[in-house]
Amino acid sequence: MNRSKPVLSVLAAGVAWGVISLFVRALSAAGLGSLQIAFLRLALSALVFFPFLALRDRKKLRIRLRDIWMFAGTGIVSLVFFYALYFYATIHSQASVAVVLLYTSPVFVLLLSAALFRERITCRKLLCLGMTVLGCALVSGVFGASYRLTGRVLLAGLGSGFFYALYTIFARVALKRYDSMTVTAYTFLLGALGSLLLGRPGAAIGVLAASPGLLLPLLGIGVVSTVLPYGLYTWGLQRMDSGRAAILAAVEPLVGAVLGMALYGEPHDPAKLAGILLILAAILLLNRPEKEK
Repeated sequence: MNRSKPVLSVLAAGVAWGVISLFVRALSAAGLGSLQIAFLRLALSALVFFPFLALRDRKKLRIRLRDIWMFAGTGIVSLVFFYALYFYATIHSQASVAVVLLYTSPVFVLLLSAALFRERITCRKLLCLGMTVLGCALVSGVFGASYRLTGRVLLAGLGSGFFYALYTIFARVALKRYDSMTVTAYTFLLGALGSLLLGRPGAAIGVLAASPGLLLPLLGIGVVSTVLPYGLYTWGLQRMDSGRAAILAAVEPLVGAVLGMALYGEPHDPAKLAGILLILAAILLLNRPEKEK
């Protein structure tokens, strides 16, 4: 297989995730809370992806009942809590700040992968990780005096990074037995079921019924920023190590920062531009071929 395909797949997933603030802000402005947005995102994703996979290849929907914990891990433990915390941070802070806090996740992925899967922590990975975290911090503007983080936003953002990292860990285990499309489908299904308890679905559906114009951002968050990127990321993850995939997906804050500057009037000072360049440099460095020994 062409080595560039998994890389491009993960990068494309990061881009699709990066535009999510467009849809989150529109849904939030209509009166939906972070948990309700999380429920709608997962429910719509399950409703779209399950029938699609059933029509394309029904065999991929077969799983062993004793393996359900893997998908509970990706869908409930990871996505439900990740979405709720990330949307809270997005709604109550700048989009770029929420994204940079989310991208503490590669740190968790690198450490957990080394402990659980014995993946090597190389000097190149550490350098790229450092460049990514610094770049995300510069992109967010947290070093400047123009924005001050509250304790709740900080905890929500760091929590979103941790639970986001758990998706990669649980998915890595599931991919040893199942196809990437199987993992994606059951992740959405278990996530949707788990979010029923937290998302007040009745109230969320009531808001949607009263505002038909929300259909477009709902489709955007469900298809463009969920079904498409999770399918791409899980496919790429199956073909590379966890730490590398997590760092590559850091193209998301770059996209989020550009959108924030272009659409929301967020500052575009030299520090933010330097952060964008650092993230790009880390991605390019990570994908340089290894020297033969």
